[in-house]
Formats: sequence, structure tokens, C-alpha cells
Amino acid sequence: MRIAFDHQAFCLQKTGGISRYFFHLAEQLAIVGQDVGVFSPLYRNQYARQLQQKIVHGGYVKDYPPRCADAAAALNGVVARRQLRAWEPDVVHETYFSKTRSGSVKTPTVLTVFDMIGELGLDAEAPTPAELKLSKKYAAVKRADHVICISEHTRKDLVRLYELAPEKTSTIHLGCEFNTQFDKKETNTNRPYLFYVGLRSGYKNFMRFLRAVAVHAQLKEQFDIVAFGGGPFNPAEQNLIQELDLRFDQVRHISGDDTALAKHYRNATALVYPSCYEGFGLPPLEAMANQCPVVSSYTSAMPEVIGDAAEFFDPFDLDSIASAIQNVVNSQTRANELIAKGLARVEQFNWQTCAAQHLALYRSLNSQAANA
Repeated sequence: MRIAFDHQAFCLQKTGGISRYFFHLAEQLAIVGQDVGVFSPLYRNQYARQLQQKIVHGGYVKDYPPRCADAAAALNGVVARRQLRAWEPDVVHETYFSKTRSGSVKTPTVLTVFDMIGELGLDAEAPTPAELKLSKKYAAVKRADHVICISEHTRKDLVRLYELAPEKTSTIHLGCEFNTQFDKKETNTNRPYLFYVGLRSGYKNFMRFLRAVAVHAQLKEQFDIVAFGGGPFNPAEQNLIQELDLRFDQVRHISGDDTALAKHYRNATALVYPSCYEGFGLPPLEAMANQCPVVSSYTSAMPEVIGDAAEFFDPFDLDSIASAIQNVVNSQTRANELIAKGLARVEQFNWQTCAAQHLALYRSLNSQAANA
């Protein structure tokens, strides 16, 4: 089967979750013998560089000229669409949201929706119905032949907010590629720490997590907080740390590659995941893969993804957050139970299964188009 991925994610992102998802899909589909093409004439994505040359129709550039990223992506689109259509794929999977179709109107088009953060107004004011219908995402979803969502929770939000026919959608969970070949206690640290991963603003709920630790004496006295990624602490976070009387070296920001991230999971007492909303939520699965107990909010897609492999809490309640953390850090039995459940749970999320489910969908759509 000839499966085409368009240029968008590979031009827009140097690295990142969306392009990584498409990298794994293309890689796994090629492994099982499918004819895969990624059409991105001049891409700046690090994952695309790892694909076989015969898969990627384009060349790598370190970056686009300053303030030219949008123009470069648009130019890439013009050339990529011409190349992609000439290749005559059986299905086109568009890698981001555009008002312009990448394939021909006769070729089934698939789209993936990762979350509904913007539509729910979680990082800014929610759009009005009129504004929603003017967006690239709305246009792309409406003209797609099928829309994949990465969690059932996201799929239900999409159907409701976009008034979409449920049969036009399906849920396919992401994979988790973290290996577990690291020994315990490799990172130098004088105190045990609670681990936080990713962006921290708004609905991510990091500041409420800080408050929950600070108002409970045992947690404040015995544990550091290590935040990985998401950029250095901003002034509001720095002010809150000072206001809560947390020591400067007690709350630390670090960054690094996947190897460093895995080692920090391995050395943490627990991952605390306080987010109020996630379209999927990879950090808990990454923690499970690295034998780190998970303490998580019980909202949106988290119960669906995590199952029973975490100690859950209400992300809006400081006592609930602190109690859940204490249930794990004060009981090695509970921590070991969560580690065991986590290792079993993460086995359900692999890229081979994810790619196989995509391939089954592609074949179904192609068959429907042939019989139309």
C-alpha cells in the first residue's frame, strides 16, 4: 500500500511530539513492508533525518532564514503537494492542519487530532462558534475523510465541539518508545525528589503542585522538586517559590535529552502529574517504562491512559494532591505495587500496535474509496 505523509509537521517542528508520532508511524509502516513516502522538500525536522532516504522526498536544512518559517512552509507545501499527487498514493495522512488539501480529491485523506485545548479555552479565551469555523483546524477536520484521535476523551470532545459524525472518527493510542536499560541511582542528589515533566503554565497546574507540597510539612521538609523541560522558571514561578518559603536549591529546573530524562525518572521518588487536562499524556507512560511510581490527576484522558497504575488525586484540591503523594512516598509497598502495575500497563502502548491500527484504517478507507 502506498501511504503518503505531507510536509507540515516536518517543516513546522525541529523536534516535538507531533513530528515524533509521524516519524514512528512512517518507520513502523515501512518495517512491515508498506510503501511509505514523506513529502517535505526542505525540512528542518530531526526525526525525519532518521528515516530511510527512500522514504523522505526532500532534503534537510538546519533552519529557515529568520522570520521566514511561515513563507518556507508555504513554499514547501506548493512543491510537496505536486510531488505527493504525482506519486499517486492510496491514502494521504496530513500531518497538521491546513485549509488546503495535500492529496487529490479522489485519494482518502486522514487527519490526527491530539487535543482540544484551544477549543476548550484552556490556554487562552475559547473561540466563538464563528471564530472556530474560520480556523485551519476546523477546515482540515471537516474535509478529512477520517479523523484519528489519540484518546477516547479527545475523540468525544472533538465530536461534541465540531458537531462531527462519530463514525468519521476513531481512537488510536500513541506508543511509548522509552527503553528501560538504566540502573537505579545514577543521578547525584543529596535529597529525594518529586519529578515533574513538561510545560508548566495554566492548566498544567504546576503552581498548585508547588502549593500542595509547601503546605504539608513532611513533603516540604523531606523532598526536592525537579522540573524537567518547559523552559526556566518564569518570574511568577520564582515569586511563588519564594512566597512559599521553598529554598532556592529545593525547586530546580533542568533540561536534557531522552537519556537524561530516563535517568531522572529512574532516580525520582515519584512522578507527579497534576495537569487538569491532557489529550493523552505521555510522561506517566514514560515514568512507568522507567520504573518510577506515578501520582496523577484524575481528569480528561489520564484515567484512560494510566488505568490503575497510579495514585490519583483531584488536581484542584491541595489536600488531595498532597495525600496522594504521601500515600506513595510513605509506603514502599505501594510504590512497588505501582511500579509493577506501570510496567504491565506500558506494554499496552507500543508503536507496532499503533502502526498496525493505522494500517487497518488506511486499508478500510482505500477499500471504501475503490467501491464508491
